[in-house]
Amino acid sequence: MEEEGNKLKGEEAFRKTRVPPWTKQITVRSVVTSFVLSVVFIFIVCKLNFTTGIIPSLNVAAGLLGFAAIKAYTALLNNCGLLKQPFTRQENTVIQTFVVASSGIAFSSGMGSYLLGMSPYIASQVDGGNTPINTKTISLGWMFGFLFVVSFVGLFSIVPLRKFIELKISIGMSQVMILKYKLTYPSGTATALLVNSLHTPKGAKLAKKQVALLFKSFCGSFAFGFFQWFFTAGDGCGFSTFPTFGLEAYSNRFYFDFSSTYVGVGMICPYLINASLLLGAVISWGILWPWIEHKKGIWYSADLPGSSLSGIQGYRIFTAIAMMLGDGLYHCIIMLIRVAYSLITQYLKKKVPSTVNHEDVDQNSSEDFDAQRRTEYFLKDEIPSWVAIIGYSVLAVISIITVSLIFPQLKWYHVLITYLIAPILAFCNAYGCGLTDWSLASNYGKVAIIIFSSWVGLEHGGLIAGLASCGVMMSIVSTASDLMQDFKTGYLTLASPRSMFMSQVLGTATGCLLSPLMFWFFNKAYTLGDPQGSYPAPYGEVYRGMALLGAKGFSSLPKNCLELAIIFFFLAVFINIVHDLLEHYETKYRIYRFVPNPMALAIPFYLGGYFAIDMCIGSLILFLWEKKNKQKAKDYGPALASGLICGDSLWSVPAAILSLAGANPPICMKFLSSAVNKKVDTFLSGGP
Repeated sequence: MEEEGNKLKGEEAFRKTRVPPWTKQITVRSVVTSFVLSVVFIFIVCKLNFTTGIIPSLNVAAGLLGFAAIKAYTALLNNCGLLKQPFTRQENTVIQTFVVASSGIAFSSGMGSYLLGMSPYIASQVDGGNTPINTKTISLGWMFGFLFVVSFVGLFSIVPLRKFIELKISIGMSQVMILKYKLTYPSGTATALLVNSLHTPKGAKLAKKQVALLFKSFCGSFAFGFFQWFFTAGDGCGFSTFPTFGLEAYSNRFYFDFSSTYVGVGMICPYLINASLLLGAVISWGILWPWIEHKKGIWYSADLPGSSLSGIQGYRIFTAIAMMLGDGLYHCIIMLIRVAYSLITQYLKKKVPSTVNHEDVDQNSSEDFDAQRRTEYFLKDEIPSWVAIIGYSVLAVISIITVSLIFPQLKWYHVLITYLIAPILAFCNAYGCGLTDWSLASNYGKVAIIIFSSWVGLEHGGLIAGLASCGVMMSIVSTASDLMQDFKTGYLTLASPRSMFMSQVLGTATGCLLSPLMFWFFNKAYTLGDPQGSYPAPYGEVYRGMALLGAKGFSSLPKNCLELAIIFFFLAVFINIVHDLLEHYETKYRIYRFVPNPMALAIPFYLGGYFAIDMCIGSLILFLWEKKNKQKAKDYGPALASGLICGDSLWSVPAAILSLAGANPPICMKFLSSAVNKKVDTFLSGGP
């Protein structure tokens, strides 16, 4: 029987398994488990936000950890004769959706980017615009209010466009994306395949081994973080400051900082992203910044502090911004063109009937059991369009009033215009994410910063207006694409759209509640945004720099910085054009796989190469593993990476508690040059 179950594929393996109604797919245990995992994932996302800002897809990890958690304690309760309700793949999907929705808010909430960029502390590091009207002290009260009024709008944002987009075809947007256009949504599909696999006999056996490896890597990573803590009694102490390639390389931010988190992230991120990060670090900190520093006293004043945007820091920030904007604008424009072309092609190809049912999805649906069954359950509990339209309209009105009260610099008509534009961009982002698995939410947010900060002007609080508008735009566009990813997962696991939507709502509420609390926790224990600290939160200064550029114009740039920014802007566009042309026309050798990613190139321009080295080591581990046994690397790589990320990240909780309690590590491990060490020895010995 087990062998038979292992041979069956797709929905054939679940033919005899009853699909529970949507009200039974959301259970008390699934909500409790989701909430606990959400705390973990929000903490991880916040830590990544406050260090480098690079956050990998966590869908698969959420699905695996949800399965492991439920199986662990239900097995215990079953042995006691309690809670014998079977654990279904639909319930597993609900947990994954809840967790991803809540951790998604931790990213789109801007705790490490646009909201942090409003703070007086970040403003003090950026020359220009450091005035009361262009700063806002961050407090829990208004953060809770802002997140709750803007985060839920995205859940309803893409459905009101259905009649416009579908040209009088009265079906919901999720049905359009998944049933009509058959968009892949790679992360959602990968998660669904994992969940389906876990709930087959063969998958359950593999899951036990994956969970065991995850637990071992978690414990090892946590213990290593604890071990490192003993050597950090002071600034610049500990393994994280180990000059791996020498002190000169260390001064230019090239070293391995023993971060298990980013080794794990490197195992999840594609090879190209990690290689691009390292290449960006070499170009900037290895070549460009040392060359510009030789121009000190010529291009900029030698008396300026290192953090001044009128000095070397200005070149670092604004060249990175230029590359990000070039990459973002290119993808936004290309995506709009691709979406328009695809929709026009779909319309011209065939006459689409006024309704969609399972017989319309596939001409051979009678022979395709998988498509027939999935479509039947996907259409069974569809969300009425009037609910989405009323929900979007009511929430938008509440948000317009509330946001303009929280940020007086952003007038009600600014927010209204944002909400009129956002559904179109949300559709494009959701469609593009289905094609490429790449969400452009942050790119749309950056465009909003430039537009609204320029519109409002520096004297009237343009920096705050631009940053706040970024938050409104990002929340809508990001949430919409996340929801479509989850709908794709639900479609492939027979989870009801209503249970998916409800878990998304619960997850969004959890994210809005926990994200500000996590920010408060980190900000109390550490100094967020300190370039030399443990949590530099680089995007806070980057996003404020964008707002300053929009409000003040190019006059805010140091000498020759504009020319460099223009060069890197068009370099990003050129790299993307080369990549797309090679991908389209050169299919034999697939050279496009080796064209670097401009966004990844830009990130080290500000931070340096230390985290890129961590991530490349993660890639190297996975590469060697794949060479030895590709299938094992595929099966166990995500589990190992998830354990490394969770263990190292969660060690930050007791570390922060110890810091708040005033407990100091006993040892400071610091590395000095031989000349400096000789001076220290002479001083300690009382010599001249």
